Amino acid sequence: MKSAFALLAGLAGSAALFYFGTGLAPVAALTWLAPLPVLLLAPRVRQASALGVAFGAYLLGTSNSWGFHLHSHDEPMLPVGLMIILGMSLTFMLVVCLFRALVVRGRTLLAAVAAPAAWTGVLYIVSVTNPMGLVGTRANDQGDVPLVLQTAAIGGMWMVEFLVIFVPCAVAVLAAPGVLRGARLRTATVAVVVVVAALGFGALRLAGTGGAPQRVAAIAPNQYSWAPPVSEALVAGYVREVENLPAGVRTAVLPEGALGVEGAAPAPLIEPMRQAAQARDIDIVLGFVQTEGHAHDNFALVFPANGGNPVRYLKQHDRVNPHGHDLIFAPGTRTGIEICADLDFSQPSRDYGTAGTTLLAVPASDNNENGWQHSRTGLLRGVENGMPVAWTGQNGSLMITDGWGRVLAQAHTGGPAAFTTIVADVAGPAATAYSRLGDWFAWLCLTIALGGLIAALPITAKLGRARDHRRGVRSAA
Repeated sequence: MKSAFALLAGLAGSAALFYFGTGLAPVAALTWLAPLPVLLLAPRVRQASALGVAFGAYLLGTSNSWGFHLHSHDEPMLPVGLMIILGMSLTFMLVVCLFRALVVRGRTLLAAVAAPAAWTGVLYIVSVTNPMGLVGTRANDQGDVPLVLQTAAIGGMWMVEFLVIFVPCAVAVLAAPGVLRGARLRTATVAVVVVVAALGFGALRLAGTGGAPQRVAAIAPNQYSWAPPVSEALVAGYVREVENLPAGVRTAVLPEGALGVEGAAPAPLIEPMRQAAQARDIDIVLGFVQTEGHAHDNFALVFPANGGNPVRYLKQHDRVNPHGHDLIFAPGTRTGIEICADLDFSQPSRDYGTAGTTLLAVPASDNNENGWQHSRTGLLRGVENGMPVAWTGQNGSLMITDGWGRVLAQAHTGGPAAFTTIVADVAGPAATAYSRLGDWFAWLCLTIALGGLIAALPITAKLGRARDHRRGVRSAA
Protein backbone atom coordinates (compact mmCIF):
# COMPACT_ATOMS: atom_id res chain seq x y z
CA MET A 1 0.00 0.00 0.00
CA LYS A 2 2.80 2.40 0.91
CA SER A 3 4.58 1.61 -2.36
CA ALA A 4 1.43 2.26 -4.39
CA PHE A 5 0.89 5.57 -2.60
CA ALA A 6 4.51 6.60 -3.26
CA LEU A 7 4.15 5.78 -6.95
CA LEU A 8 0.91 7.74 -7.19
CA ALA A 9 2.41 10.71 -5.32
CA GLY A 10 5.48 10.78 -7.58
CA LEU A 11 3.31 10.53 -10.69
CA ALA A 12 0.85 13.22 -9.60
CA GLY A 13 3.54 15.54 -8.23
CA SER A 14 5.71 15.63 -11.34
CA ALA A 15 2.72 15.64 -13.70
CA ALA A 16 1.25 18.71 -12.00
CA LEU A 17 4.60 20.50 -11.94
CA PHE A 18 5.27 19.71 -15.60
CA TYR A 19 1.75 20.93 -16.45
CA PHE A 20 2.26 24.32 -14.82
CA GLY A 21 6.04 24.64 -15.28
CA THR A 22 6.31 23.92 -19.01
CA GLY A 23 4.40 24.56 -22.23
CA LEU A 24 2.76 27.62 -23.72
CA ALA A 25 2.53 29.71 -20.51
CA PRO A 26 4.95 28.20 -17.97
CA VAL A 27 5.67 29.28 -14.40
CA ALA A 28 9.48 29.39 -14.62
CA ALA A 29 10.16 28.46 -10.98
CA LEU A 30 8.12 25.24 -11.32
CA THR A 31 10.21 24.11 -14.30
CA TRP A 32 13.10 23.40 -11.92
CA LEU A 33 10.90 21.39 -9.55
CA ALA A 34 8.99 19.33 -12.11
CA PRO A 35 11.39 16.34 -12.39
CA LEU A 36 12.04 16.18 -8.63
CA PRO A 37 9.17 13.95 -7.38
CA VAL A 38 10.02 11.27 -9.95
CA LEU A 39 13.77 11.53 -9.30
CA LEU A 40 13.24 11.23 -5.54
CA LEU A 41 11.13 8.13 -6.12
CA ALA A 42 13.32 6.38 -8.71
CA PRO A 43 16.06 4.85 -6.46
CA ARG A 44 13.44 3.66 -3.94
CA VAL A 45 11.31 1.51 -6.25
CA ARG A 46 11.82 -1.15 -8.88
CA GLN A 47 13.16 -0.03 -12.24
CA ALA A 48 9.96 -0.85 -14.14
CA SER A 49 7.90 1.18 -11.68
CA ALA A 50 10.26 4.15 -11.85
CA LEU A 51 10.21 4.18 -15.65
CA GLY A 52 6.44 3.84 -15.83
CA VAL A 53 5.95 6.76 -13.43
CA ALA A 54 8.48 8.89 -15.32
CA PHE A 55 6.82 8.30 -18.68
CA GLY A 56 3.33 8.82 -17.29
CA ALA A 57 4.21 11.99 -15.39
CA TYR A 58 5.74 13.70 -18.40
CA LEU A 59 2.94 12.49 -20.68
CA LEU A 60 0.26 13.89 -18.37
CA GLY A 61 2.24 17.11 -17.99
CA THR A 62 2.07 17.68 -21.75
CA SER A 63 -1.72 17.83 -21.57
CA ASN A 64 -1.23 21.60 -21.20
CA SER A 65 -0.63 21.67 -24.98
CA TRP A 66 -2.95 18.95 -26.28
CA GLY A 67 -5.66 21.45 -27.16
CA PHE A 68 -3.16 23.56 -29.05
CA HIS A 69 -1.95 20.59 -31.12
CA LEU A 70 -5.52 19.62 -31.99
CA HIS A 71 -6.04 22.83 -34.00
CA SER A 72 -2.51 23.98 -34.81
CA HIS A 73 -1.59 24.18 -38.48
CA ASP A 74 2.17 24.26 -37.71
CA GLU A 75 2.22 21.43 -35.13
CA PRO A 76 -0.94 19.33 -35.67
CA MET A 77 -1.60 16.50 -33.24
CA LEU A 78 -1.17 13.90 -35.99
CA PRO A 79 1.63 13.27 -36.54
CA VAL A 80 3.74 16.20 -35.27
CA GLY A 81 2.12 16.81 -31.90
CA LEU A 82 2.03 13.12 -31.03
CA MET A 83 5.69 12.71 -31.98
CA ILE A 84 6.65 15.63 -29.74
CA ILE A 85 4.57 14.39 -26.80
CA LEU A 86 5.73 10.76 -26.97
CA GLY A 87 9.31 11.65 -27.86
CA MET A 88 9.77 14.00 -24.90
CA SER A 89 8.05 11.55 -22.54
CA LEU A 90 10.36 8.74 -23.68
CA THR A 91 13.38 11.00 -23.33
CA PHE A 92 12.48 11.85 -19.74
CA MET A 93 11.91 8.17 -19.00
CA LEU A 94 15.36 7.24 -20.31
CA VAL A 95 16.97 10.06 -18.33
CA VAL A 96 15.34 8.77 -15.15
CA CYS A 97 16.51 5.25 -16.03
CA LEU A 98 20.10 6.47 -16.32
CA PHE A 99 19.81 8.49 -13.11
CA ARG A 100 18.43 5.54 -11.16
CA ALA A 101 20.99 3.07 -12.46
CA LEU A 102 23.91 5.32 -11.50
CA VAL A 103 22.53 6.11 -8.04
CA VAL A 104 21.89 2.42 -7.32
CA ARG A 105 25.47 1.61 -8.38
CA GLY A 106 26.84 4.29 -6.07
CA ARG A 107 27.93 6.66 -8.88
CA THR A 108 26.06 9.55 -7.33
CA LEU A 109 28.01 12.54 -8.64
CA LEU A 110 27.97 11.03 -12.12
CA ALA A 111 24.21 10.52 -11.78
CA ALA A 112 23.70 14.20 -11.00
CA VAL A 113 25.71 15.23 -14.06
CA ALA A 114 25.09 12.49 -16.64
CA ALA A 115 21.28 12.55 -16.42
CA PRO A 116 20.91 16.25 -17.38
CA ALA A 117 23.70 15.79 -19.92
CA ALA A 118 21.71 12.96 -21.53
CA TRP A 119 18.57 15.12 -21.64
CA THR A 120 20.50 17.98 -23.21
CA GLY A 121 22.32 15.71 -25.66
CA VAL A 122 19.11 14.13 -26.93
CA LEU A 123 17.55 17.57 -27.53
CA TYR A 124 20.66 18.66 -29.39
CA ILE A 125 20.44 15.63 -31.68
CA VAL A 126 16.77 16.43 -32.31
CA SER A 127 17.65 20.05 -33.12
CA VAL A 128 20.15 19.12 -35.82
CA THR A 129 18.13 16.27 -37.36
CA ASN A 130 14.58 17.59 -37.18
CA PRO A 131 13.62 19.61 -40.30
CA MET A 132 11.34 21.72 -38.08
CA GLY A 133 14.11 22.66 -35.65
CA LEU A 134 13.43 22.88 -31.91
CA VAL A 135 10.98 24.94 -29.83
CA GLY A 136 9.46 24.59 -26.38
CA THR A 137 12.37 23.25 -24.32
CA ARG A 138 13.09 23.81 -20.63
CA ALA A 139 15.43 26.65 -21.59
CA ASN A 140 12.48 28.15 -23.48
CA ASP A 141 10.43 27.99 -20.27
CA GLN A 142 12.95 30.34 -18.61
CA GLY A 143 12.31 33.00 -21.26
CA ASP A 144 11.33 35.66 -18.73
CA VAL A 145 14.24 34.99 -16.34
CA PRO A 146 17.25 36.76 -17.89
CA LEU A 147 19.47 35.96 -14.89
CA VAL A 148 19.24 32.26 -15.76
CA LEU A 149 19.57 32.76 -19.52
CA GLN A 150 22.97 34.47 -19.56
CA THR A 151 24.94 31.21 -19.66
CA ALA A 152 23.55 30.80 -23.20
CA ALA A 153 26.14 33.39 -24.24
CA ILE A 154 28.81 30.78 -23.39
CA GLY A 155 27.31 27.40 -24.27
CA GLY A 156 24.12 28.26 -26.08
CA MET A 157 20.66 27.28 -24.92
CA TRP A 158 22.18 23.89 -24.10
CA MET A 159 23.86 25.26 -21.00
CA VAL A 160 20.54 26.61 -19.73
CA GLU A 161 18.85 23.31 -20.58
CA PHE A 162 21.47 21.38 -18.62
CA LEU A 163 21.25 23.69 -15.62
CA VAL A 164 17.46 23.42 -15.26
CA ILE A 165 17.63 19.59 -15.14
CA PHE A 166 20.90 19.41 -13.15
CA VAL A 167 19.51 21.15 -10.06
CA PRO A 168 16.67 18.66 -9.36
CA CYS A 169 19.02 15.76 -10.17
CA ALA A 170 21.55 17.02 -7.60
CA VAL A 171 18.84 17.49 -4.96
CA ALA A 172 17.49 13.98 -5.61
CA VAL A 173 21.00 12.51 -5.23
CA LEU A 174 21.44 14.23 -1.86
CA ALA A 175 18.14 12.74 -0.69
CA ALA A 176 18.70 9.25 -2.13
CA PRO A 177 18.90 6.33 0.33
CA GLY A 178 22.25 4.70 1.04
CA VAL A 179 24.43 7.50 -0.31
CA LEU A 180 27.69 7.78 1.64
CA ARG A 181 28.50 11.02 3.40
CA GLY A 182 31.53 11.72 1.22
CA ALA A 183 29.49 11.25 -1.95
CA ARG A 184 26.83 13.64 -0.65
CA LEU A 185 29.46 16.23 0.16
CA ARG A 186 31.05 15.99 -3.30
CA THR A 187 27.70 16.26 -5.04
CA ALA A 188 26.58 19.18 -2.88
CA THR A 189 29.87 21.01 -3.47
CA VAL A 190 29.68 20.58 -7.24
CA ALA A 191 26.03 21.64 -7.29
CA VAL A 192 26.66 24.79 -5.27
CA VAL A 193 29.67 25.74 -7.39
CA VAL A 194 27.76 25.23 -10.65
CA VAL A 195 24.68 27.18 -9.55
CA VAL A 196 26.64 30.04 -7.96
CA ALA A 197 28.90 30.30 -11.02
CA ALA A 198 25.93 30.33 -13.43
CA LEU A 199 23.91 32.90 -11.50
CA GLY A 200 26.98 34.97 -10.66
CA PHE A 201 27.93 35.11 -14.32
CA GLY A 202 24.36 36.07 -15.15
CA ALA A 203 24.35 38.94 -12.65
CA LEU A 204 27.74 40.17 -13.86
CA ARG A 205 26.71 40.07 -17.50
CA LEU A 206 23.40 41.84 -16.86
CA ALA A 207 25.34 44.66 -15.21
CA GLY A 208 27.25 45.31 -18.45
CA THR A 209 26.50 47.90 -21.11
CA GLY A 210 26.43 47.58 -24.87
CA GLY A 211 26.67 49.88 -27.84
CA ALA A 212 24.62 52.98 -28.56
CA PRO A 213 20.88 52.31 -28.14
CA GLN A 214 18.56 52.42 -31.12
CA ARG A 215 14.79 52.82 -31.15
CA VAL A 216 12.78 50.10 -32.86
CA ALA A 217 9.08 49.37 -33.37
CA ALA A 218 7.02 46.25 -34.01
CA ILE A 219 3.66 46.60 -35.81
CA ALA A 220 1.08 43.86 -36.41
CA PRO A 221 -2.60 43.83 -37.44
CA ASN A 222 -5.11 42.71 -34.83
CA GLN A 223 -7.25 40.92 -37.39
CA TYR A 224 -5.32 37.85 -38.56
CA SER A 225 -5.10 37.20 -42.28
CA TRP A 226 -2.25 35.23 -43.83
CA ALA A 227 -0.71 36.98 -46.86
CA PRO A 228 -3.81 38.95 -47.91
CA PRO A 229 -3.63 40.32 -51.46
CA VAL A 230 -2.02 43.73 -51.78
CA SER A 231 -4.61 46.49 -51.62
CA GLU A 232 -4.27 50.24 -51.35
CA ALA A 233 -6.30 50.27 -48.13
CA LEU A 234 -4.15 47.64 -46.38
CA VAL A 235 -0.89 49.22 -47.47
CA ALA A 236 -2.18 52.64 -46.41
CA GLY A 237 -3.00 51.23 -42.96
CA TYR A 238 0.56 50.06 -42.44
CA VAL A 239 1.91 53.36 -43.78
CA ARG A 240 -0.23 55.30 -41.27
CA GLU A 241 1.13 53.19 -38.41
CA VAL A 242 4.68 53.96 -39.56
CA GLU A 243 3.91 57.67 -39.91
CA ASN A 244 2.45 57.76 -36.38
CA LEU A 245 5.48 56.17 -34.72
CA PRO A 246 7.29 58.23 -32.07
CA ALA A 247 10.27 60.32 -33.10
CA GLY A 248 13.63 58.58 -33.30
CA VAL A 249 12.46 55.14 -34.42
CA ARG A 250 15.12 53.74 -36.75
CA THR A 251 13.57 50.37 -37.65
CA ALA A 252 9.95 49.22 -37.96
CA VAL A 253 9.24 45.48 -38.22
CA LEU A 254 5.97 44.29 -39.76
CA PRO A 255 4.78 40.66 -39.55
CA GLU A 256 5.47 37.63 -41.69
CA GLY A 257 2.91 37.20 -44.46
CA ALA A 258 1.67 40.76 -43.98
CA LEU A 259 0.83 40.85 -47.70
CA GLY A 260 0.68 38.43 -50.60
CA VAL A 261 1.36 38.95 -54.27
CA GLU A 262 1.23 36.96 -57.49
CA GLY A 263 4.24 37.63 -59.62
CA ALA A 264 6.45 40.64 -58.99
CA ALA A 265 5.77 42.93 -56.04
CA PRO A 266 3.39 45.61 -57.38
CA ALA A 267 3.89 49.36 -57.36
CA PRO A 268 0.95 49.92 -54.92
CA LEU A 269 3.10 48.12 -52.33
CA ILE A 270 6.59 49.28 -53.27
CA GLU A 271 6.07 53.00 -53.79
CA PRO A 272 4.07 53.87 -50.64
CA MET A 273 6.44 51.88 -48.43
CA ARG A 274 9.53 53.35 -50.03
CA GLN A 275 8.17 56.87 -49.63
CA ALA A 276 7.22 56.24 -46.00
CA ALA A 277 10.69 54.88 -45.23
CA GLN A 278 12.35 57.93 -46.78
CA ALA A 279 9.97 60.46 -45.24
CA ARG A 280 10.48 59.10 -41.72
CA ASP A 281 14.16 58.17 -42.23
CA ILE A 282 13.34 54.64 -41.08
CA ASP A 283 14.08 51.10 -42.27
CA ILE A 284 10.85 49.14 -42.78
CA VAL A 285 10.96 45.33 -42.71
CA LEU A 286 7.82 43.73 -44.15
CA GLY A 287 6.97 40.06 -44.66
CA PHE A 288 5.27 39.07 -47.91
CA VAL A 289 4.51 35.89 -49.81
CA GLN A 290 5.15 35.76 -53.54
CA THR A 291 3.26 33.18 -55.60
CA GLU A 292 4.40 31.89 -58.98
CA GLY A 293 2.10 29.08 -60.12
CA HIS A 294 2.29 26.41 -57.41
CA ALA A 295 5.46 27.88 -55.87
CA HIS A 296 5.24 30.05 -52.75
CA ASP A 297 8.25 32.04 -51.60
CA ASN A 298 8.22 33.57 -48.12
CA PHE A 299 10.20 36.82 -48.19
CA ALA A 300 10.96 39.82 -46.08
CA LEU A 301 11.27 43.11 -47.95
CA VAL A 302 13.57 45.70 -46.39
CA PHE A 303 12.72 49.27 -47.43
CA PRO A 304 15.80 51.36 -46.56
CA ALA A 305 15.62 54.75 -44.91
CA ASN A 306 17.34 56.38 -47.88
CA GLY A 307 14.37 55.59 -50.14
CA GLY A 308 16.35 53.12 -52.27
CA ASN A 309 15.09 49.89 -53.79
CA PRO A 310 13.95 47.24 -51.28
CA VAL A 311 16.26 44.37 -50.36
CA ARG A 312 14.93 40.81 -50.19
CA TYR A 313 15.51 38.12 -47.58
CA LEU A 314 14.22 34.62 -48.38
CA LYS A 315 13.14 32.54 -45.40
CA GLN A 316 15.91 29.98 -44.87
CA HIS A 317 13.67 27.38 -43.26
CA ASP A 318 11.56 27.08 -46.42
CA ARG A 319 14.34 25.86 -48.67
CA VAL A 320 17.46 23.74 -48.84
CA ASN A 321 20.45 26.04 -49.18
CA PRO A 322 23.61 24.12 -50.13
CA HIS A 323 25.65 27.32 -50.16
CA GLY A 324 25.17 28.20 -46.49
CA HIS A 325 23.04 30.88 -44.92
CA ASP A 326 22.33 34.22 -46.58
CA LEU A 327 22.88 37.17 -44.28
CA ILE A 328 20.80 40.16 -45.31
CA PHE A 329 21.17 43.55 -43.62
CA ALA A 330 19.17 46.73 -43.95
CA PRO A 331 21.37 48.83 -46.28
CA GLY A 332 23.93 50.93 -44.42
CA THR A 333 23.18 49.28 -41.04
CA ARG A 334 23.99 46.16 -39.00
CA THR A 335 20.29 45.24 -38.72
CA GLY A 336 20.00 41.60 -39.72
CA ILE A 337 16.85 39.91 -41.04
CA GLU A 338 15.34 36.52 -40.25
CA ILE A 339 11.80 35.13 -40.49
CA CYS A 340 9.92 33.25 -37.78
CA ALA A 341 10.93 29.54 -37.92
CA ASP A 342 14.50 30.45 -38.97
CA LEU A 343 15.07 31.02 -35.26
CA ASP A 344 14.10 27.43 -34.42
CA PHE A 345 17.64 26.65 -35.63
CA SER A 346 20.98 27.95 -34.38
CA GLN A 347 21.78 29.26 -37.86
CA PRO A 348 21.74 31.80 -39.37
CA SER A 349 21.56 33.57 -35.98
CA ARG A 350 25.10 32.53 -35.04
CA ASP A 351 26.46 33.91 -38.30
CA TYR A 352 24.63 37.17 -37.65
CA GLY A 353 26.27 37.28 -34.23
CA THR A 354 29.79 36.88 -35.57
CA ALA A 355 29.01 39.47 -38.28
CA GLY A 356 28.46 42.13 -35.61
CA THR A 357 24.70 42.44 -35.96
CA THR A 358 23.26 45.13 -33.67
CA LEU A 359 19.58 44.23 -34.17
CA LEU A 360 17.74 41.15 -35.41
CA ALA A 361 14.47 42.12 -37.14
CA VAL A 362 12.09 39.15 -37.26
CA PRO A 363 8.73 39.14 -39.07
CA ALA A 364 6.82 36.14 -37.66
CA SER A 365 3.44 34.41 -37.63
CA ASP A 366 2.12 31.99 -35.01
CA ASN A 367 -0.95 30.03 -33.90
CA ASN A 368 -2.13 32.55 -31.29
CA GLU A 369 -1.61 30.46 -28.09
CA ASN A 370 2.04 29.70 -28.87
CA GLY A 371 2.98 33.35 -29.40
CA TRP A 372 4.79 33.70 -26.06
CA GLN A 373 6.63 30.40 -26.45
CA HIS A 374 7.85 31.06 -29.98
CA SER A 375 8.87 34.64 -29.28
CA ARG A 376 11.06 33.34 -26.43
CA THR A 377 12.82 31.08 -28.90
CA GLY A 378 13.80 34.28 -30.69
CA LEU A 379 14.81 35.82 -27.35
CA LEU A 380 17.14 32.85 -26.70
CA ARG A 381 18.88 33.38 -30.05
CA GLY A 382 19.41 36.98 -29.08
CA VAL A 383 21.03 36.04 -25.76
CA GLU A 384 23.18 33.38 -27.42
CA ASN A 385 24.63 35.95 -29.80
CA GLY A 386 24.35 39.23 -27.89
CA MET A 387 21.76 40.75 -30.24
CA PRO A 388 18.58 42.73 -29.53
CA VAL A 389 15.53 41.15 -31.15
CA ALA A 390 12.43 42.83 -32.60
CA TRP A 391 9.88 40.02 -33.04
CA THR A 392 6.60 40.88 -34.80
CA GLY A 393 4.24 37.91 -34.67
CA GLN A 394 1.04 37.97 -36.68
CA ASN A 395 -1.65 36.10 -34.71
CA GLY A 396 0.73 35.88 -31.77
CA SER A 397 3.13 38.04 -29.79
CA LEU A 398 5.08 41.21 -30.45
CA MET A 399 8.29 41.42 -28.44
CA ILE A 400 11.33 43.69 -28.28
CA THR A 401 14.34 42.57 -26.21
CA ASP A 402 17.83 43.85 -25.61
CA GLY A 403 20.90 41.70 -26.28
CA TRP A 404 20.77 40.29 -22.73
CA GLY A 405 17.29 38.86 -23.18
CA ARG A 406 15.43 41.46 -21.13
CA VAL A 407 11.95 42.04 -22.53
CA LEU A 408 11.58 45.79 -23.00
CA ALA A 409 8.17 45.78 -24.68
CA GLN A 410 5.62 43.10 -25.52
CA ALA A 411 1.99 42.71 -26.54
CA HIS A 412 -0.38 40.11 -27.97
CA THR A 413 -2.37 40.66 -31.14
CA GLY A 414 -6.13 40.72 -31.17
CA GLY A 415 -6.97 44.07 -29.57
CA PRO A 416 -9.83 46.37 -30.59
CA ALA A 417 -7.70 48.72 -32.72
CA ALA A 418 -6.67 47.95 -36.28
CA PHE A 419 -3.02 47.43 -35.28
CA THR A 420 -0.92 46.71 -32.23
CA THR A 421 2.36 48.65 -32.01
CA ILE A 422 5.19 48.51 -29.47
CA VAL A 423 8.33 50.65 -29.29
CA ALA A 424 11.57 50.36 -27.26
CA ASP A 425 15.19 51.50 -27.20
CA VAL A 426 17.57 48.55 -27.47
CA ALA A 427 21.28 47.78 -27.22
CA GLY A 428 23.37 44.65 -26.90
CA PRO A 429 26.82 43.34 -26.00
CA ALA A 430 27.47 42.00 -29.56
CA ALA A 431 29.12 38.68 -30.48
CA THR A 432 29.52 36.12 -27.70
CA ALA A 433 31.64 33.06 -26.96
CA TYR A 434 28.78 30.93 -28.27
CA SER A 435 28.71 32.89 -31.55
CA ARG A 436 32.36 31.95 -32.09
CA LEU A 437 32.52 28.44 -30.58
CA GLY A 438 29.10 27.07 -31.43
CA ASP A 439 27.58 23.97 -29.85
CA TRP A 440 30.65 22.83 -27.91
CA PHE A 441 28.66 22.40 -24.68
CA ALA A 442 26.11 20.15 -26.40
CA TRP A 443 28.96 17.90 -27.55
CA LEU A 444 30.37 17.90 -24.02
CA CYS A 445 26.96 16.77 -22.77
CA LEU A 446 26.90 13.95 -25.30
CA THR A 447 30.34 12.83 -24.12
CA ILE A 448 29.32 12.90 -20.44
CA ALA A 449 26.08 11.08 -21.22
CA LEU A 450 28.01 8.36 -23.05
CA GLY A 451 30.29 7.97 -20.06
CA GLY A 452 27.26 7.72 -17.79
CA LEU A 453 25.67 5.07 -20.01
CA ILE A 454 28.85 3.00 -19.95
CA ALA A 455 29.09 3.31 -16.17
CA ALA A 456 25.44 2.26 -15.82
CA LEU A 457 25.83 -0.96 -17.82
CA PRO A 458 25.55 -4.15 -15.71
CA ILE A 459 28.87 -5.44 -17.06
CA THR A 460 30.57 -2.22 -15.95
CA ALA A 461 29.12 -2.64 -12.47
CA LYS A 462 30.39 -6.23 -12.29
CA LEU A 463 33.86 -5.17 -13.37
CA GLY A 464 33.81 -2.43 -10.75
CA ARG A 465 32.83 -4.84 -7.98
CA ALA A 466 35.55 -7.27 -9.06
CA ARG A 467 38.12 -4.48 -9.02
CA ASP A 468 37.02 -3.37 -5.55
CA HIS A 469 37.22 -6.97 -4.34
CA ARG A 470 40.78 -7.33 -5.61
CA ARG A 471 41.75 -4.10 -3.89
CA GLY A 472 40.21 -5.36 -0.67
CA VAL A 473 42.14 -8.62 -0.88
CA ARG A 474 45.43 -6.79 -1.48
CA SER A 475 44.71 -4.45 1.44
CA ALA A 476 44.00 -7.40 3.74
CA ALA A 477 47.21 -9.08 2.64
